[in-house]
Amino acid sequence: MKFYKHFLVLAVAGLSLQSCLDDDNDSYSAGFPNALVTVKTTDDNKTYFQLDESTTLYPENITTELYDGKQVRALMNFEEVDKQTPGFTKTVRVNWIDSIRTKDMVLLSDKVTQEWLGNDPVEIVNDWVTVAEDGYLTLCVRTVWGNPSKVHYMNLLGDVNPENPFEVELRHNASGDIYGTLGNALIAFRLNEIPAEIPEGQMLTVKWKAFNGTEKKANFKLTSGPAINNGSAMTAELAAGMMIK
Repeated sequence: MKFYKHFLVLAVAGLSLQSCLDDDNDSYSAGFPNALVTVKTTDDNKTYFQLDESTTLYPENITTELYDGKQVRALMNFEEVDKQTPGFTKTVRVNWIDSIRTKDMVLLSDKVTQEWLGNDPVEIVNDWVTVAEDGYLTLCVRTVWGNPSKVHYMNLLGDVNPENPFEVELRHNASGDIYGTLGNALIAFRLNEIPAEIPEGQMLTVKWKAFNGTEKKANFKLTSGPAINNGSAMTAELAAGMMIK
């Protein structure tokens, strides 16, 4: 059984690639993720997973806190077992889990500089892992990767529209690494800087700078609690030499 520490980058992709994780007939096998979850910890330091708005998974084969008890988003492969665990919807056996880089939002009012935020192009891939749920925005992003010694910085910027607190901006600082091969990566943001009270039907508007220089926008439906994750299992493989923070 393998427990990966950090899932950063997916397979290098060409322009024709439409999905962050490609469909595969054998995608439910143990080698591929079949869930996007939030890793959580109980008051008595037991790890469990939030799968959707009504489903919690208790791992029978994990007895210690994962990620030092920090709440993060993760890809996981699991199998349900025929056992009831009080307080949880399902009991599972985890074949592997791989955390996604998970970070807080930033605000313009935090006096962050434009130079630090960067303004390099990026694309958001429309995929099952690109979703707003459980108080997080998880994104499959696509950009150019060339120099393995360079770190790409992604930040979700709030406080960008005084008239709409539910509008945010994805900013990318490529650290000068702007030549190379297109590739995809996963990153998750805690939606800690949007209003706690979410009106019914409220959308989160995300804007970003595309490769053609234009501004793009996408809307994500928000909920006040854990949201439904309807994603199916997909194929993924790690690609070395790419770093995102």
